Amino acid sequence: MRSFVHAAPRFILGALVLFAIGVMLCGVFLRYVMLPITDWLDVDPFNFFWVEEVGELTLTWLTMIGAAIGVAERSHFTLNILVHRLPPAWRHGVHVFNHLLIAAFGGLVAWICFKLAMLNFPLTSPALELSLGLFYISATVGGILMVLYALDSARHPEQPEHTFADVRE
Repeated sequence: MRSFVHAAPRFILGALVLFAIGVMLCGVFLRYVMLPITDWLDVDPFNFFWVEEVGELTLTWLTMIGAAIGVAERSHFTLNILVHRLPPAWRHGVHVFNHLLIAAFGGLVAWICFKLAMLNFPLTSPALELSLGLFYISATVGGILMVLYALDSARHPEQPEHTFADVRE
């Protein structure tokens, strides 16, 4: 189950990136190739305003799932000024405390965005008439994943593969 919870968001993220690229390419094609052709032929142009809405929705899902994956891979920003000088037991305590803070933040994001999603589900977008709650559900899913990944990282205090001393110019 742990491997599925780690693998599924990565697969979804990759699919979303490919989907976003395809949607943006379609938008560019419709705007800069098909629009002049329909003007020249004097026919009704294609409606390509949906591209912006789909792109924004895809970007919100990419951002929130990507942030959760960043927590899972421990690629979030850390500043090791004092911690590396502490005894190992204290370093472990700081590690656990940091990941519990990350989990609390993810839980807060998930809870607030869930409430916002419920509030905004009746509202729809102008072009596709999609529920605006879908934007906030992405933050809810991302927050829940952050909680799961942060709690897992707090339980498994593996050290990163590098230290601050490894960074060279």
